[in-house]
Amino acid sequence: MKEIEDFLRENKPQVKKDPTFILETRRRLEQVEGIKSEVDRQRHHGRVALIVALCAGLAIGVVAAALAFFYPVDAQSATEGIVQSIRLFLQNYRQYLLMPIALLAILLGVVLSKKPVQI
Repeated sequence: MKEIEDFLRENKPQVKKDPTFILETRRRLEQVEGIKSEVDRQRHHGRVALIVALCAGLAIGVVAAALAFFYPVDAQSATEGIVQSIRLFLQNYRQYLLMPIALLAILLGVVLSKKPVQI
């Protein structure tokens, strides 16, 4: 901002004889600086939200992989009880399982983009 003010003082542009010209220019430049700082803040907030979502996705993926690795389900022996009902549910409705996951991902994105993240 100081550079522009110095430039205007040195080159003396053709303007009306108004003593408030420099003050008005300074006020407008301060408004521009305020907008730039707000854009930078929002960009930083978006990056933080992206990093948080990435870390959450990685953590959930690692936990799911670990559970699948350490607690495998033998489909042959799981013929009764809750495991059988879960297996039948997954076989019959597997195409609908991605819908709540996608909705949760969208909801997470909306929540993280609207609220400031305090770290």
